[in-house]
Amino acid sequence: MSVEKKKMTVSDFKKYKEEGRMFTYVTAYDYTTATIVNESNCEVILVGDSLGMIMLGYDGTTSVTMEDMIHHIKPVVKGAPNTFIVGDMPFGSYNISKEQAIKNANRLYKETGCDCIKLEGGADMADTVAAIVKAGIPVMGHIGLTPQTAGMLGGFKVQGGTPEAAKQLIEDAKVLERSGAFSIVVECVPKGVAKALREAVSIPILGIGAGPYVDCQVLVTQDLLGMYGNLKPKFVKEFVNIRKEMVDGLNKFHQESIDGVFPSKEYCFNANVEGFEIQD
Repeated sequence: MSVEKKKMTVSDFKKYKEEGRMFTYVTAYDYTTATIVNESNCEVILVGDSLGMIMLGYDGTTSVTMEDMIHHIKPVVKGAPNTFIVGDMPFGSYNISKEQAIKNANRLYKETGCDCIKLEGGADMADTVAAIVKAGIPVMGHIGLTPQTAGMLGGFKVQGGTPEAAKQLIEDAKVLERSGAFSIVVECVPKGVAKALREAVSIPILGIGAGPYVDCQVLVTQDLLGMYGNLKPKFVKEFVNIRKEMVDGLNKFHQESIDGVFPSKEYCFNANVEGFEIQD
C-alpha cells in the first residue's frame, strides 16, 4: 500500500453507501494479524466471537466470555490504528436486560478502545440497541444467520429462504435502523433478499454470504487466506493458501535444522571469544 489509508468513521458508513462506494470488512484476533490488515486496503476489522473456534478451539461461539473479547480486542486496536475496529458482544452479555447490555457495552467500548460494538438480533433487540446508542455507543446490528443462536435457527444454514422469512428480515433491518444502528451485518441470505434489504434501509448492509448486492463485503480473514483448514463455507473464496505456505516453511526449517544447513554463518554471531574459538 503506497499511501497510508485514512480510518473510517461511523458517519463514513452511510456516506459510502450514498456514494455507492463498496468497502471491505475482515477479521483479526491478535496484534500481528491486525498490523497486516492495517497495511492492506481493507477498511474494517471485526474482532468477532468467532475467535472461540479460530483462536481458542471451541466448538462454537457461546462459550466466549467478555474477558475473552476484551483480551483479544485490545491488541487489535493497537495493531490497526488506521482501520475501523468492531468489537463483538459475546453471548450472554446483552440478553438479560437493557441495563446489563449497557454495562457490558460500556465495558467493551471503554476498556478496548474499539470504534463500535456489534450484537446479534433483529426487532427483538430493538430496545436494547436503542438503549446502548442512547448511552453513547455506536451499534452495528447483525441479522440473517446469527451464530450465537444458530441452534434455534436450525443450525448453520441459509436464512430468509421463504417470502415470509425474507419479509421478516426486511422488517428487522428497518427496526434496527430506527433504533439507531448505523449499519447491519447480514449473514447467509439469498442474494435477492440481500438486495431488497439494501434498498429497504438507508444504512449500509454488510454482507457475508449475501451475494454482490450489498454495500460491503465481509469475510473471515483465516477463511479467505486459506489458513483455517478444511472447513470452508460455500460463500468463501480462498484468495491465497497461506496455510500451505506456512506448513511448507515449517517443514523447510525442520529439514534444514536436522541436516545441519541452518543456521549457517550468516545467521550466527561469529565473534571469536578467547578460549572459545571455533574453526568452521
